[in-house]
Amino acid sequence: MQEEKKGLNLDISSCKPLREIVFETIRCAIITGELKPGQRLMEVQLAEEMGVSRTPVRESIRKLELEGLVKMVPRKGAYVTPMSVNDLKEMMEIRRALEGLAAELAAVNATAEEIEQLNVANQRFGEAALKNDEEGIIKYDMDIHEIIYKASGNMKLLQMINSLREQMQRFRSEYVHRIDDKTPLVNQHMEIIKGIECREGANANAAACEHIFSTGDNMLKLL
Repeated sequence: MQEEKKGLNLDISSCKPLREIVFETIRCAIITGELKPGQRLMEVQLAEEMGVSRTPVRESIRKLELEGLVKMVPRKGAYVTPMSVNDLKEMMEIRRALEGLAAELAAVNATAEEIEQLNVANQRFGEAALKNDEEGIIKYDMDIHEIIYKASGNMKLLQMINSLREQMQRFRSEYVHRIDDKTPLVNQHMEIIKGIECREGANANAAACEHIFSTGDNMLKLL
């Protein structure tokens, strides 16, 4: 029982409202795979593990259903949404188009500071890849893409990508865990950054699309 509680401990140091902390805790457990695809979410059990009432747990499950991370089955309850190959394929197709557009816009709008941030983040990504530091790989990969999204200057695009990225996170964690050689990703990032730095929008778009296509293809083969 003690092991079950480990991953669902609340961050009591946070100043956020309790319902938000509960939501983020359950959500993180789903994304990282602690709560497995297809696993039933028992309100009473989750509430006991986190030491809260059932109300914020129930509210969190409803919000997670809207995000697509939880599926409600009539007369059976809530389950962590399974990860299907078709879901991944469809999400990667959408993400490829959005990421390409973000990189193209970033080639026009990125500041010198943002370009420097991209180079630093990719350097750290490369260092993490060489050490096979999975946590670092995920963090710096997210940093690189986040900088590009913001540098695009299109906040609607940023919102769309972030919504999709959250659903992708479960696939990303499993992919990074399974893939042996992460170093080719460094060069793929460099090609995107080069296009942005040289203000070549079409090249940045093409490099981003190729990066997402390659990543998605590898994900489908591994998963």
